[in-house]
Amino acid sequence: MFLLSLPAVTTRIYSSDEIQYFAYLRSAWFDHDLSFENEYRYFYDRGIAKSEGFHETFLERSTDTGRRINFGTVGCAILWSPFYLLGDVTARASGAAVDGFSRPYVAAVAYGSAVYGFLAVVLAVLCAARLGLNAFTAAVAAWLGTPLLFYMYVAPPFSHACSAFGVALFIYAWLRVRDQWSLRGAIALGAAGALMSMVREQDLFFIAGPALDWLLTRGARFRLAADWKGPVAAAAAFAAVFSPQLATYAILNGHIGPHASVGHKMNWTAPHALQVLFSPEHGFFIWTPLALLALAGIAWLWRAAGPAAAEPNASLPGRRGTSSLADRKQIGACLVLMLALQVYVGGSVESWTVAGAYGQRRFIALTAIMVIGYAALQAQVRVSSRQVRLLFAFVSIVAVYWNLALIAEFSTGLMDRQRLEPRRNAFDAFVTLPRLAPSLAYRYLFDRASFYKHGS
Repeated sequence: MFLLSLPAVTTRIYSSDEIQYFAYLRSAWFDHDLSFENEYRYFYDRGIAKSEGFHETFLERSTDTGRRINFGTVGCAILWSPFYLLGDVTARASGAAVDGFSRPYVAAVAYGSAVYGFLAVVLAVLCAARLGLNAFTAAVAAWLGTPLLFYMYVAPPFSHACSAFGVALFIYAWLRVRDQWSLRGAIALGAAGALMSMVREQDLFFIAGPALDWLLTRGARFRLAADWKGPVAAAAAFAAVFSPQLATYAILNGHIGPHASVGHKMNWTAPHALQVLFSPEHGFFIWTPLALLALAGIAWLWRAAGPAAAEPNASLPGRRGTSSLADRKQIGACLVLMLALQVYVGGSVESWTVAGAYGQRRFIALTAIMVIGYAALQAQVRVSSRQVRLLFAFVSIVAVYWNLALIAEFSTGLMDRQRLEPRRNAFDAFVTLPRLAPSLAYRYLFDRASFYKHGS
């Protein structure tokens, strides 16, 4: 099914964020440096980098080391590199320009993001399975009902599909490692955490979940000599795998850490924490109502028996650490902490609205948690009355359709890209779009460039 969907991937770079992440890969591959002047100049001179202030920010300002600013991280470049290699081979075989910019290279990055988004969903299913949950329906709902779909197919060169993959891989590693907290498992968890954090710095906060789980598990029988080996090994693995990002910071900014202007965007009192969830124009739950179902499922997993009570045979044979009610509730508490920290960080960014972008894209990292939460709630619904099951199905379908409709509105210019207007967009979603759907689908599949020619 996923392979059949690949023609829907838009092989195009157009935003400043996409250019920044792509610049790391192209610069390292062809120029063997981290000087982005020529990458930025390429996209600007061809009218691709059209955002206001691009020239001033990326072609006039410099870091302390005299290089052009890049607010991104190196993790996407690392994940994209196998696909970029295929793009390079394709360019040489097809006669396309072997310059790192031609269509095979851009397409490789776009398809790479789509693949990582798909793998994030697969890993999310495996994470849910560790808790004895059947998450196939939840995975389809999360794929179609969240902004992940947009950043897999419409704007894949952003970092978000890779972020969803990195976090899903980390959570899966945690749920495997926590069975025994072995030394080898701790090393794998530390390495996964480093990869996750190199894709998006904000994703570092997900580490708090396994840290809390370890403390709750080991706290009652803590022995300094034996029990600290795992955390030390995890920290060492994290430092080793994260070293490319540390080197990048030093080369690019002259110090270990992002550019100083990034810190100016943060207010660590999280004044926008409620807005980032509930704002009528920019709130996560307004853009992605499916998240409310997922959140309810995580809360149920944490506070009640959850699927353990509803499905007495749900535990998976031979997989320790997932079958007992206490374990499920402890994992649920850790997932709640992860969610809360993402809200905290998202609410601490002064640019919390992510105006001009589709949805609350910073929460795409929660894909695996959303799948687990939706699957947990669905497990409860299955043993409820027929009316409850029908209501759950209806709400899920509407939530998925809302996301698909907003993607169509956003991509075709029906929506004001600076904000969501629920009344107007609901009218367009349920009245205008059904009428336009056949022509829009044809244009997307066979004349996709027409959306860009008209500025939509």
